[in-house]
Amino acid sequence: MNSFRREILISGFGGQGVVLAGRSLGLAAVHGGLEATMLISHGTETRGGYVRSQLVISDGEIDSPVVERADVFLALSQAAYERFRGMALNGLTLYDSDLVEPTEGLTHQLALPARRIAIESLGTEQAANMVALGHIAKLLDFLPFDCLRQAVTELSKRGREVNLAALELGRSLELE
Repeated sequence: MNSFRREILISGFGGQGVVLAGRSLGLAAVHGGLEATMLISHGTETRGGYVRSQLVISDGEIDSPVVERADVFLALSQAAYERFRGMALNGLTLYDSDLVEPTEGLTHQLALPARRIAIESLGTEQAANMVALGHIAKLLDFLPFDCLRQAVTELSKRGREVNLAALELGRSLELE
């Protein structure tokens, strides 16, 4: 029997690195000796439409790859927040506070100005996904950060150094 199962939902719009963030988290789990599944959904548009990565991470066999009740939900756009917030009623919702106006009804919400931090600290908004991912990794007590660094290193085809710096930056954040 599994001692834990974590469901993680990352969503935004095309071009935000949602798929890379999801793939990195899944590969990091595998590097850490865990099981992981990931499903990706795209809106009808190729770029600019909604994108969702849903991961299930467990220490045993995963019976379904579908996220039903997200333990962690990262919303990188208002549309993503509105569309999927019902899946995270009792989990932790992190949202980009420059892009999302939160509503009542979720148990635990945490503002994360990932886009602004990426621009101000790294000079590019393209690193916002890695800033957010670094902070998520900090919150996941079962996932060694070195495994995530390794996964991002392997999966980043371009911008590897910026992605790794953004990951570290996200991990260093103290949010309330």
